Amino acid sequence: MPVVAAAMIDRDGRVLVQLRAPGKAMAGLWEFPGGKIEPGETPEAALVRELAEELGILVAENSLSPLTFASAGLPGRHLLLLLYVCREWGGVPQALDATALAWHAPTELRSLAMPPADLPFITALEQIVLER
Repeated sequence: MPVVAAAMIDRDGRVLVQLRAPGKAMAGLWEFPGGKIEPGETPEAALVRELAEELGILVAENSLSPLTFASAGLPGRHLLLLLYVCREWGGVPQALDATALAWHAPTELRSLAMPPADLPFITALEQIVLER
């Protein structure tokens, strides 16, 4: 199952995460915003759509830079999670599909309860934020 996610990085080098709502799989865990790629969609188009639906923001496809991916087994399926970096968007992110939003420095993400597939992304995010 291919899925896309965004590491939205603000001017202070903080990354946006959202808290999964009750009743959803992995409820109560912090995750990067994103979702499933629909049939016929490119990963970038799917992520633009998901960010609009989940956060109410506008993102141009050319504002998304591929960073890394994770591969993880889930009950009854396999997840391929593609992580993109996004530093430019229009609007103010809102928790439209989550319980809460929070901005954290990449090192602070290690203290959050996150889905296992998201955890390998922290090291890559620490590196790109430090490089800037």
